[in-house]
Amino acid sequence: MNTPKNTLANTPANTPADMKLTRRGCLAAGAAGAAASLALGWPQLSFSQPAASAQAYPTRPVRLAVGFAPGTGPDVLTRVLGQRLGETIGQPMVIENRAGAGGQIAAQFVAKSPADGYTLLIADVSAISIAPAAFSKLQYDPARELVPVSEVVRTDFILVVPNSSPAKTVADFVKMARAEKDKVNFGTFGAGTPGHFGAEMFAEQGGFKVEPVHFRATGDAVTAIIAGDVQAAFVSTALAMAQVKGEKMRALATTAPQRSPLLPAVPTFTESGFPKADFSAWFVLFAPAGTPQAVLDKLNAQAVAAVQAPEVRRRLEEAGFSIAGSSAADARSMIAAETVRWQKVVAATGFKGD
Repeated sequence: MNTPKNTLANTPANTPADMKLTRRGCLAAGAAGAAASLALGWPQLSFSQPAASAQAYPTRPVRLAVGFAPGTGPDVLTRVLGQRLGETIGQPMVIENRAGAGGQIAAQFVAKSPADGYTLLIADVSAISIAPAAFSKLQYDPARELVPVSEVVRTDFILVVPNSSPAKTVADFVKMARAEKDKVNFGTFGAGTPGHFGAEMFAEQGGFKVEPVHFRATGDAVTAIIAGDVQAAFVSTALAMAQVKGEKMRALATTAPQRSPLLPAVPTFTESGFPKADFSAWFVLFAPAGTPQAVLDKLNAQAVAAVQAPEVRRRLEEAGFSIAGSSAADARSMIAAETVRWQKVVAATGFKGD
């Protein structure tokens, strides 16, 4: 994808690994989510910080980090959003692709950056709500070192199988999986990702055993699915769309609460008899904890307006995202509820990343 005219691209060499995920039920978190945020240690909004620091903000380019490689869905999101933000705030958004470890490298970089509003992060559920439960040696604390600005978008997942698979429906797949003497090979975009734990949850509900096959890069996982090297995978709607429409892989169901307008022929898991298989990936704009409240308020207003702009909305929806554009408070409650939820999921699987 071409770099937006007001955006510079800088892709440091890092350990590759893509990941993604969450659930629609978290949107009802409300007061319970706010209470959970206190228990989890999320930095509380402060109204005592001086507003003067935001009067001239920004006076120089702003770095916007994303933990995935160029050309991936999160990168597309970051560039589309960054271009619009750069236009509205009057300073370029410099995109930094700090790919690796399912977004953890980028999250750590921003968490340790100065809290002045000039280094921001686009992160998903993997690096924020799943990683703390899955990795005991995490080099950053998302609950204490990062503050949510706004949930900007989310995307759901599609259960896909190779075209060579005999399964035409979820029921077909479950029947086939139960009959397997060995575990079903389930491709993922990395250990500890939503697709990884989604596969574990689906297997538990379906009464079969799964063997996660973790790939270091999104492209490798997609190639394996198409080639039939793995029997299934949960792929984001944004990523699955072109491959399914191009008949390179078969879609069995979506984790969304309703059918996607991008893939209207694909039923939901609820329609398919598995109402508990509902999770999605949210993407939130973050700043380092301690960033002046006035700067955070300005960024929230600009981010919400950006994703609601007709051209931005069109481009993001065509890429498979649904628009959120939440307040900072709603983003905090959602993340708190999601973190509690994924802690339970990770604990149930017994997974330990390190």
